[in-house]
Amino acid sequence: MHDAPAPGARLPSVWNIEDIMRHLRHRYPFLLVDRIVSMEEHRTVTGFKNVTINEPFFGGHFPGHPVMPGVLIIEAMSQVAGCLAYADKALRGRPAYLVGIDEARFRRMVIPGDRLMIRVDMLRWRLGLMKVRAWAHVDGDLAAEALLSFHFLGESGEATSGTGDRGV
Repeated sequence: MHDAPAPGARLPSVWNIEDIMRHLRHRYPFLLVDRIVSMEEHRTVTGFKNVTINEPFFGGHFPGHPVMPGVLIIEAMSQVAGCLAYADKALRGRPAYLVGIDEARFRRMVIPGDRLMIRVDMLRWRLGLMKVRAWAHVDGDLAAEALLSFHFLGESGEATSGTGDRGV
């Protein structure tokens, strides 16, 4: 079981928003992680997204009944996974792309005022490919989960040819 911290708990910061922006290429309105609160390099990371009514997608999803789109929950989980990957200095600066979503399940609606706590565990790193399992919780309840796969390009932006193997 992967429980989230107690609702409203003040969480320490391993990476604040400036650190996240130093490593991820995403920017507003598409930066969907606010803080990384724990990280074990090459193994696991936990971060969160504070969901507010000011999010641009709430105007159309859905008027009078705002719900965070599931695809953006997956994107938030992907960005937290990116923080785990870019903690490795060898990967910094290498573009990464989400190439697979498996076993995605949405268990609970995410609405304005929620804190989306996201945990990502690395399952495999091999030949420029990373596979992770991700969970998103709100107030300790599972909101979404998925297996996510990423492809990392070389520093020049070219596809990798199989340098290195990192198992966990």
